[in-house]
Order: sequence, then C-alpha cells, then structure tokens
Amino acid sequence: MPLARHSLSLQHRDETESEIVFVVEDAYFAPHHQINGHRVVSMSEFLSAPVSERRFNIAIGNSTVRERIVNSIPPELALPFSIAAQNHVSLDENDVGCGAVLCNFSHITSNTKIGRFFHGNIYSYVAHDCVIGDFVTFAPGVMCNGGVVVEDHAYIGTGAVIREGSTARPIVIGHGAIVGMGAVVTKSVAPGATVVGNPARILKC
Repeated sequence: MPLARHSLSLQHRDETESEIVFVVEDAYFAPHHQINGHRVVSMSEFLSAPVSERRFNIAIGNSTVRERIVNSIPPELALPFSIAAQNHVSLDENDVGCGAVLCNFSHITSNTKIGRFFHGNIYSYVAHDCVIGDFVTFAPGVMCNGGVVVEDHAYIGTGAVIREGSTARPIVIGHGAIVGMGAVVTKSVAPGATVVGNPARILKC
C-alpha cells in the first residue's frame, strides 16, 4: 500500500481524490473493517462502486492466480496500473507492461522489455537487453544479467543469479520454470523445470 500511495502521488492524486482499498475475491471474502488503515472490500463491491474510474493491481505471488484474477476483471469496469517504489531505478529505453510491482531498491537498466504483471521484489534487478514475459516473479535479490529471456509464468527464487547471455544467444528460462533460491543459472532452463544449486541443475524428486 505505501508503494501504491507513492505511485498515486506521482499522478498528482491523493487519498482525498482516490481511495485505495484491499479487494478480496467473493469466494474468499470475510468481513474486515480495515488492514493497515485501508478498507477491505469484496470484488463485487469493488466492481460495482459508483466511481468514475477504477484501477487495480494484484499483489499475489502465485502467477497462475494473478492471471486468473486479471482475466476475471472486465476491462470496461477496471484497468490495471503499475506500482513502483520511490527508490526504484529504471534507466533508458525500457518497455514495462501494465500491472508491474517494482519494489524498493529494484533496478531495471536499459533496453529491456518486460511483460504484464511482473513482480520485481526488493533488491532484484533486470539488466540490459533482457526480455521478460508476462506474470513473471522475481523474488528478493534476484540478479538477472544482460541478454536473458525469461518466459511467461517463470519464478526466480530469492538470491538467484542468471548468468549473462547475449541477444544472439540468450540464456532462456522457459515458460513456468522455477529457479530455486540462491541458484546460479549458467545455461538455459527448460519450460516447467525446477533447477537448484550452483551451478543450477534440474531438481529430481
């Protein structure tokens, strides 16, 4: 919520003009008065409130749930907005999709393309010439070096390092892959695979 309040302030709005609320899907809604000073409302209440404009962001780590909720909200009723911490850094020629959450001390260098509803947690970075898909999650302290492709729904764990590739021969983290915390990725990861360790290897159950 502090990040959302900051993002609204950059749009020259304040909470006298725009109320920020927590929204819970109807199936999981139980009455709460407030959380950290903000009202808690059901999805139905949020989507039916008599307001001139509704915006939303989704702070849920599970990327599949994130996508499901996005797809459940009619665009004529509410549109996504991105949230960035005051000390987030983004340099030249970056293209970041809607609905991003860019936390404290996160960093995007230059010439990157990032898809919709990306989560960049604290101290994570995306270096130059990377392509990041939709609904990707970077846990705290992820180091994604240049020339890397991360496909949709991939999850990169806390403190993981992805070695630098190149635009001609990128390291590719496949669709839905999981990189375990602290892993050091030195080569591409297949879609749906889970890799751990240094160097990162496929986790065999």
